[in-house]
Amino acid sequence: MTPNPSPSPRQVVAERITVGLVPRVAEQLQKLQESTGLSKTDLVNRAISVYEFLETEAAQGNDVMVRKHDTGETLIIKIL
Repeated sequence: MTPNPSPSPRQVVAERITVGLVPRVAEQLQKLQESTGLSKTDLVNRAISVYEFLETEAAQGNDVMVRKHDTGETLIIKIL
């Protein structure tokens, strides 16, 4: 089997899937693609990696937080 030539040199395609996105998420993906210059594939790969990190931390009983630089306010991130 020959590798698919479309991935960047640093990537190897392990699995291909088809995903149906709800309109709001499709719009968010498009905005991210435009603002970052990343491909949809790269964005989805990163999103899954971030979600796996958050799930692992939550399973270990840890909190994931964001601190707002302008106010110093700390927000705890919870994914339901």
